[in-house]
Amino acid sequence: MECCIIIVLARVKTIRMKGKKLHTKSIEYWLHDHTFGQDNPRVGERRTIITIVITAITMVVEITAGIMFGSMALLADGLHMGSHATALAISAFAYYYTRKHAKDLRFNFGTGKVNSLAGFASSIILIVFALFMAWESIHRFIKPVKIGYNQAIFVAVIGLIVNGICILILKGHGHSHHHSDNYEHGIHEHEHESHEHDPDNNEHGHQHEKDEMKKDHNLWSAYLHVLADALTSLLAIFALIAGKYFGLSWFDPLMGVVGAVMVLRWSIGLVRSSSHVLLDMKVPESVSRTVRESIEIHDDNRISDLHLWSVGPGIFAGEMVVITSYPKPPNYYIKLLPKGLDIVHVTVEIHQCQEYDEQSHV
Repeated sequence: MECCIIIVLARVKTIRMKGKKLHTKSIEYWLHDHTFGQDNPRVGERRTIITIVITAITMVVEITAGIMFGSMALLADGLHMGSHATALAISAFAYYYTRKHAKDLRFNFGTGKVNSLAGFASSIILIVFALFMAWESIHRFIKPVKIGYNQAIFVAVIGLIVNGICILILKGHGHSHHHSDNYEHGIHEHEHESHEHDPDNNEHGHQHEKDEMKKDHNLWSAYLHVLADALTSLLAIFALIAGKYFGLSWFDPLMGVVGAVMVLRWSIGLVRSSSHVLLDMKVPESVSRTVRESIEIHDDNRISDLHLWSVGPGIFAGEMVVITSYPKPPNYYIKLLPKGLDIVHVTVEIHQCQEYDEQSHV
C-alpha cells in the first residue's frame, strides 16, 4: 500500500552583511499594512450623508408644520423621519470610524468588519421597527381609530417623494469603477516559517455598482431603512384611498401588517449576511471551489486545508495548505488564483508529498 509522508518545506531567506547588523530597511522590505483600502472614503459614505441631510430637513419641516397647524399626522411622521435619521447616522459614523482607525494595528485585518457591525445593528433597529408596525396595526384592528384621510394622504405622499429621492441617491446608477490597487498593492503571501513579499504583484479590477451595495452591509442597511419607509408610505396611500373612497377602513391596519412582514423579511436577511461576516463564517462554496480548482488543476497539487473569510465589504483573506510532489515558491500558487475573487491576503503553507518507502521505515 502506498501513502505519503508530509514534509514541511521551509525556505528561509538569509541576509549576509559581513559582520554588520541587519539594516532596518531590509526588515521594511517584508512589511505591509492590512488596511485593504478601508482608509479611503467609500461611495456609500457620501450617499448616506446626503440622505441624512434630506431626511433631517424633512423631519424639521414636518415637525414644525405639525406644531404650527396642529396636525398630529405631520408631527408623527416627522418623529418617524427622525428615527430613520438616527439609524442612518449609525451608518455614517461607521464609515467615519472605519476610515479613521484603518491603520490601527489593534485590528488584525483592518476595520472592514465595522461595516458589517453597523449593518447588523441597523438591521436590529429595523426588526424592532417592523415588530412595532405589526403590533400597532393589530391593535388598530381590535380598536379602530378615527383617521384624518386628507392630512394622512398628504403626509404619506410627502414621505413617499422624499424616500423615493433618497432611494435613488443610495442606489446610484450605472457602474462605479474601483481600482483594486487601493487596497491590493500586492496580495500578501506567507509561507510556513518564512515570509515572501512580492511588491510587483499589483492587480487592477473593476466592480459593478449593484454588487458593491450588496457587499457593503452598511450601505445596504441604510438603503433598507429608506426602502422600508417608502414601502410604508406607499401602502399607507393605498390603504387611505381605499378607506376614504370605498369605506374600507380596515385596509389601513392590514397594509401595516403586510409592510411589517416585508420589512421583517429584509431585516432578517441583513442580520444573516452581516453575522456571517462577523462570525468569520466561510465564504460561499462557489468561491472555495474556484480556489481549489485553480490550484489543483496544476501538477498533482492538492489542498488539504482551506479557510476563506471576509475581512471587509467584498474582500477576503485566506489560508491554505498545499500538498504537492513538485513544490514551488508561495508566489507561484498565489498567481494561480483567479483575479476577480478579491482575495487580498493569503497565507500559503507548502508540504512536499513523497512516496512512502516501507523498507526504510522498518
